[in-house]
Amino acid sequence: MSENNVGVVLAQGAWADGSSWNKVIAGLASEEVKAIAAPLPLTSLADDITALDRTLELVDGPVVLVGHAYAGAVIASTNADKVAALVYIAALAPEQGETVADVFYRAEPHPQAPRIVPDRHELIWLPEDAFADAFTQNASGQEQAQLAATQRPLAAAAIKVAVGRPAWKDRPSWFLVTEEDRLIPLDTQRFMARRMKARVRTAPVDHLPMLTAPGAVVDIVMEAVREVGSER
Repeated sequence: MSENNVGVVLAQGAWADGSSWNKVIAGLASEEVKAIAAPLPLTSLADDITALDRTLELVDGPVVLVGHAYAGAVIASTNADKVAALVYIAALAPEQGETVADVFYRAEPHPQAPRIVPDRHELIWLPEDAFADAFTQNASGQEQAQLAATQRPLAAAAIKVAVGRPAWKDRPSWFLVTEEDRLIPLDTQRFMARRMKARVRTAPVDHLPMLTAPGAVVDIVMEAVREVGSER
């Protein structure tokens, strides 16, 4: 089986939507690899897993599953047999019995990381100035303003659910460590990648490289796609 028969499904993290993957989707298309973004509602971990599984049903053949930030817990929670590999883009990877919050808060935050608290509806919004200060400081001012205006909040309960046996224990995984990340500390990223026994790639990029350095994301995804394609 060639790499052109391997599909890619992308899962966004908190405060973003599927459009955050636009540049990556275009880059993969130039490699003749089809990718689609799963529309995660960010309303609960269970809802997000269901949305991911429904998206996976649309893809024939083996899939490389890619998650950013919070979605690392989502992509590791599917039981779909067609998932052949996992790619983590600065993504959170709780171990069985841990929560997203456990790994997110395991290290001291970056000095410019925002204070994140839920509102009265138990939804977590990112403060507007945090998009320029921490979420994607390498983006343009216009891009930061657009992200702030279109952000999707994350239900606070989603990060408090203990996960089951994560899929990275049974499938090959890759991890892009984002060296200029101000939301997920480098120590935490390296700890998770090492624990997963992931193949690690690093880049001097911020927390949202899909927007600010899409080539780095396309490269690591294509590495996984080529390996999956060569084995089938």
